Amino acid sequence: MSYRRLYYHLVWATYRRRPTITRDVERSIHRALRNKARELGVFVYAIGNVEDHIHLALSIPPTIAVAECVRHLKGASSYTVNREHAGIDFAWQTGYGAFTFSDRAKPIVVAYVRNQKRHHRAGTTHPALERTPDDENDEYHE
Repeated sequence: MSYRRLYYHLVWATYRRRPTITRDVERSIHRALRNKARELGVFVYAIGNVEDHIHLALSIPPTIAVAECVRHLKGASSYTVNREHAGIDFAWQTGYGAFTFSDRAKPIVVAYVRNQKRHHRAGTTHPALERTPDDENDEYHE
């Protein structure tokens, strides 16, 4: 087994930034993300969201490409939401933001991810960490 410390802060948005992440949907998304992450051998430190996007702080094994991990996480969570919440027509936008961070920054990133609702309410978000490819003409969704 290899030793690794590969930390990522991931962020992606709902399709067309629709505010479809309600409290019930949020629970389904978080559960699906944690289950799929466990299946992939990904360690999740924190998940946080607001109505139109989600953040994760996690460690991805070196055997899985970041894009492949995100594809699995987005796919599993959108599938779960659509199965459990009929009539919502839930989808994620194509693409995502990915940022690496150090072991030293881990507590700060984990707190930032966990407290997304508070940061958005208070206007204390970090714009660089909120970036996703927001293409309004995006027709493909995972």
